[in-house]
Formats: sequence, structure tokens, C-alpha cells
Amino acid sequence: MKLRSYHPCKLLRPFIKAYLIIESEDGMENNLLPDTSVVMAFRFRGRISHTLDNTGSDLPFSVISGLRKSPRQVRYAANAATFLVKFQEGGVPAFLSLPTHELFGQIVSLDHFAPRAQLNEIEDLLCEAADHRQRVVIVERFLRTLFHPAPSDPLIAKAIKQIEHTRGTLSIRKLLAGFPISRDPFEKRFRRVTGTSPKQFSAIVRMRNVITAPRENNLTATALSAGYFDQAHFIKDFRQFTGTTPKAFFRSARYW
Repeated sequence: MKLRSYHPCKLLRPFIKAYLIIESEDGMENNLLPDTSVVMAFRFRGRISHTLDNTGSDLPFSVISGLRKSPRQVRYAANAATFLVKFQEGGVPAFLSLPTHELFGQIVSLDHFAPRAQLNEIEDLLCEAADHRQRVVIVERFLRTLFHPAPSDPLIAKAIKQIEHTRGTLSIRKLLAGFPISRDPFEKRFRRVTGTSPKQFSAIVRMRNVITAPRENNLTATALSAGYFDQAHFIKDFRQFTGTTPKAFFRSARYW
């Protein structure tokens, strides 16, 4: 597998984390773990399929994938390639009028957001591009046609930073203690911006940190460092997040 990362232009940087291009020469299977970013994907070469809830299907040329609480398996055929747009938390509303939380657990074709003729043109251009830099230009040109930034929500942006700073271990009650807002309106605003509830968002951040941080010598220490006081609860959450046990996961093959 070849993975290349590119920075978005200055205009789009507050809304997009990165562009990723994944190429598979011999074919591969990848385990996509839950993340806090909505992802837009353009398949510009080969065949790519995915399995979600034990159901497999081929991915169309262009899709947008919402946040989710369980892993998804993606299979790349030999010589397949895809261009990914990884959005900042809260960045999607600058491009799509659909409330972000309606994408939760969904993979939606871009036909719902752009004319088919425009998507056909982009597909042809991405396939014919001489290099990946040209592909970045093509995708950014498309994103600019969708770009309609709305006023940001500073309160939710601050909440996201606090959740990330505490690695997802801060309770919602303690989080709200620092904000002049009650729980129900806060959660509605949070879902509208990020695509999920603050509790689910925190769970993704916490488990992502468990996976990327240096591992402890034993499972109990790992659970405690992640804020769990019950190892059984930790294993249950880990299995839901990755589809397997901690021991099996860290021995496993590729994941993203």
C-alpha cells in the first residue's frame, strides 16, 4: 500500500485536515476504525468494496462517509486507488447543507449533493491526471463549488478542544460545568456541528488514544490509563470499536 498526504489550500484549511491518496498495487484489506472526521472519497482507479454490519458491496465512484461507532472493512482490488478528503471536526457544514448528524453510520453517494454530469467530469479528470498534484487541484476545484462557509460555533469548538485535550476522559457533566448552557441544547448543537453526540465523540477520541499511545505492559494498566475502572467495560468498548479483543487487535494486520 502507498499512502500520500497533501495539505489543503489556505482557504479550505480551517475546514479540511488533509487529502489522502491510497494506492494498492497487489490488493489489500484495511480495517477502518471509527474517527472524529467525516470523509469524502473519490475512487479513481480499480475496484473497492466494503463490509459494514456483515453486508458487503462495491463502493461507487464518489461517496461521503459519516462518523460511526464500529469498524468497517474495506477491500482494495489490485491496482485500485482512492482520493480521500478528511474534514476537520465541524468542517462539513461549509460544503454540504445536510445536517452532519444525519450522516452518522452512513455512506452516501455524492449524487445527492452534486449533478451527475459534474461528478462524471471529475471522475474522468482524476483518472486521466498525470500525477497526484493534479488530482489535488481537481478535487479542490470541486470543493470550491460547494463551499459556503457559515458562522462557526465557538462554544462547540472549545468543547471539542477540551475533549481532545483530556483524551476523551472528561465526563459530559464536568465539560458542561464550564459552559453557560444546559445539556439538551448543548448536545443538539454538538451533533449538528460534529455529526454525533458529545458522549460518542469522546468515546472515539478516548479509544483512538488507547490505540495510538505507547502500550502498557498489561491490559489492566492500559484500561486504567484510559480512564476505565472496570477491565470488562474496557474490553467491551474496545471490541465494539475495533471488532476484536485488544490482544488480537495489536497482533493483527493493517488498520487505519
